[in-house]
Amino acid sequence: MRHRIIVLGAGYTGAIVAGRLARRLRREDVAITLVNAEPDFVERVRMHQVAVGQDLRPRPFGEMFAGTGVELRLAKVTGVDVERKTVAVADASGAGELAYDTLVYALGSGWNAQGVPGTAEHAYEIAGRPGALRLRERLAGLEAGQAVVVVGGGLTGLEAATEIAEARPDLDVSLAVRDGLGDWLSPKGREHLWKVVGGLGITVYEHAAVTGVEADRVAIADGRAVAAAVTVWTAGFAVHPIAKATSLEVTGAGQIVVDGTMRSVSHPDVYAVGDAAMAMGPGGKPLRMSCASGTPAAWQAADAIAARLTGGKLPNVPIRYFNQCISLGRKEGLIQYVTADDRAVRAVLTGRLAAVYKELVCKGAAWGVANPLFGLPVRRRRVVRERVAADAAVKASA
Repeated sequence: MRHRIIVLGAGYTGAIVAGRLARRLRREDVAITLVNAEPDFVERVRMHQVAVGQDLRPRPFGEMFAGTGVELRLAKVTGVDVERKTVAVADASGAGELAYDTLVYALGSGWNAQGVPGTAEHAYEIAGRPGALRLRERLAGLEAGQAVVVVGGGLTGLEAATEIAEARPDLDVSLAVRDGLGDWLSPKGREHLWKVVGGLGITVYEHAAVTGVEADRVAIADGRAVAAAVTVWTAGFAVHPIAKATSLEVTGAGQIVVDGTMRSVSHPDVYAVGDAAMAMGPGGKPLRMSCASGTPAAWQAADAIAARLTGGKLPNVPIRYFNQCISLGRKEGLIQYVTADDRAVRAVLTGRLAAVYKELVCKGAAWGVANPLFGLPVRRRRVVRERVAADAAVKASA
């Protein structure tokens, strides 16, 4: 019997884990199943681009994982039973169940309405492709001079506001932030951010905690009301609720508590990566929800699983930060260099060069997911490609 590894979710982290395991373990020893509701990879860090009408290159999982031995199961995960070691799924054929020996939970997160009245009914979000496409349609229908309010001053909010303002300079774009704009950045970083925001004509409301969202306005705690034909909500993320319904040890927010190898502290046959995991980084601080955290966590989990199954040496590579990469439209960017525990230092990279840097980071992340064979010995890569070619020939002649 082959050891059954099931990976739930094929975002950056889940897809990386599946591909990395496929190139570290022999298919005669393990069966790797990747469960995802959509048939192609979504570049989540580019959803603000999708929202303003830009089209991204399709990346079908069928092509990405061809010949790797990874089985793709297109289905929605509806439950996990960690005692019985099963996963409940639903697809076009109905409900089903998958049994596992090792589970990798990478279901990620979605938008978080924070309990603010009216948000779910009236606000738009870009935490995933459906939300970005819905916002795209709404923005396309706006007339010149109409108001768009982006709520949230984190990386997602900054990227959304600047992308919309650059793509639609005819709109009245504003940004509502709970504290000060970019107050976590270095002085040079904040200075550049204000310069770009001002140049794009974005109105900034600082210390503006939004307490309500209506169809045509947002309400701020100090009594102000800001007109909004469209409200884009980017004020944080919430993890998928499935883990919280299990006996896994989770945080109050529903993240699975893991050790340094991304292994559940309560169930050793379960690993969690990305936004779904509560992992500790340098200085005993939790890793933030981000691709910058998720990618090295995925490497760590895959290498730990492979080591435990083969009797190899466990990975011992602390996850740390180097910079925060922020796109400010297609022509501007900001790279804020940080300490290992994610605190800003003086050094920054700005302007067109920073925009190119961020674009290379995005392309590199997608390339790493789309090329799971990279890192295999040349001989094994050749064997895999020959097998793929043979399979294609058989299908073509059928």
